[in-house]
This record gives sequence, structure tokens and C-alpha cells, in this order.
Amino acid sequence: MRIWDIEPEKLCRSHLLGEHRELHALWIVITKQKKGYCNHPETLRWQGKLKALYKRHEMLVQEITRRGYVHRSPLALEEAYGEEVQDVLLNTLEEQIIILRHKGCDCKV
Repeated sequence: MRIWDIEPEKLCRSHLLGEHRELHALWIVITKQKKGYCNHPETLRWQGKLKALYKRHEMLVQEITRRGYVHRSPLALEEAYGEEVQDVLLNTLEEQIIILRHKGCDCKV
């Protein structure tokens, strides 16, 4: 499970759409108190920051739409509580760039 901290426009198709899917899974784990992935580091860093996660989703949706895809999975704004800014990183931005570069994909990092 990975929510990148890199601008969505820099992500390749695979990472953009993959992050969108994983963000929805993470949203369900947190909002519905599901046990799966509840102790995953990515889940823990978004606890109490659903406003920030909602904002990340909207950034992804904007890029998905810009690329010509149809988005049909909105999040419930009323479930977005907590902090609006994500200030905890599992990897620095530099480390995330290195990770993406090593994947050999079309990400623009």
C-alpha cells in the first residue's frame, strides 16, 4: 500500500491509477474501522488526517480527469475529518523519487 507524496502529474499511468485504488482501500480501512491493513505504516500515518487524504484524492482525480479517464468513485466529504496537511512521510521526497526511478516506469521524476 502506497500513497505517494509526489505531484500526481509526475506519476505514470500505472502509479497514478494504482495510488487511486489504494487510497480508496485506505479510506475504507480508516473510515469503516476495518482490520485489514489497520497497522500498516501507511494507514497509521493517515489516521486523524482524512481531510489531507481527501485533498490528495482530489489531486489524483484532477490528474486522472486531465488524462482523459472518467472518475466515478468520489469520497464522502462528510467523512473527511482531522488535519488538512500530511506532514509525516514514510520516505523523504528524495527517497520516493529514487524508488520510482528504480521501477523503470514512465514516471517523470
